[in-house]
Amino acid sequence: MKTYITIKENYQHELIIKKSRFITNLARVQTPEAAQDFITRIKKQEYKANHNCSAFIVGDHNQFQHANDNGEPAGTAGIPMLETLQQMQVQNVVAVVTRYFGGIKLGSGGLIRAYRQSVSQAINAVGRVQGIQQQELLVTIAYNKLDSLMYWLQQQHLVIANTSYTDQVILTILVNKNQIEQTKKDLNNLLNAQIQMELGNTTFNEIPLV
Repeated sequence: MKTYITIKENYQHELIIKKSRFITNLARVQTPEAAQDFITRIKKQEYKANHNCSAFIVGDHNQFQHANDNGEPAGTAGIPMLETLQQMQVQNVVAVVTRYFGGIKLGSGGLIRAYRQSVSQAINAVGRVQGIQQQELLVTIAYNKLDSLMYWLQQQHLVIANTSYTDQVILTILVNKNQIEQTKKDLNNLLNAQIQMELGNTTFNEIPLV
């Protein structure tokens, strides 16, 4: 599996623009069928709304893409939403923006900005994660080396998956697979080679993007 960027979790976000309510629902999906099911569910849930516009990007190579204006002027909703998903580099995500008209017309330019803003604000609010292939590195050290190691791990933003305390300390650290050799060298230098290291399982983990 290659690396990917997606949203942290399913999310709902609301925006008021010139008295119109724009409610964005985001969901993580793995297939176009799941994306369409989500769109259908939101449409049923928000059946009183003026519009339920949608867009999604699905597939390991972004091969399934969709945009629908749902009654808004052509090109003012679905495409701006899809372009926002593309610009924010998320995949396997579906977005539905529900609009309740507030009595003030926004015009084509205003609608495009509103739908883009609705999706981008929702994604920024929920946060994005990057799926990265990582390797477990099992590190065994003496107790008097623990503080130095913990400080270094914090500086490097490395995640500790597990810690065991026996006559020594054994930490399971998650390291990006392409950084394993450099990390081992750095740890040897940091602890003057007073360390034992062993490779564990390979996993796929999601890291928050800041």
